[in-house]
Amino acid sequence: MEESERTSPEQMKAAEDMKKQILNKVLSKGAIERLGRIRVVKPELASQIEIYLIQLYQAGKLSTIINEEQLKMILEGIGSVKKGFNIIR
Repeated sequence: MEESERTSPEQMKAAEDMKKQILNKVLSKGAIERLGRIRVVKPELASQIEIYLIQLYQAGKLSTIINEEQLKMILEGIGSVKKGFNIIR
């Protein structure tokens, strides 16, 4: 990899700050707390939810702040997608 292709610590911090700003705009306090609890138990699921919410925000599809109940519904939707996958031999 060339030097210009690497992500510097400053760029990583700036991206993390931007992600936090967006999540603070779109999530209620309760939803932020729930996402934090999810991050402790399942960090990969929390990251997946964050990416999903940021994509919705950037696409202009979020018109209201997401509360804790709405976040639960998003979690159920993501969980049902994962649970619906079966391998038959």
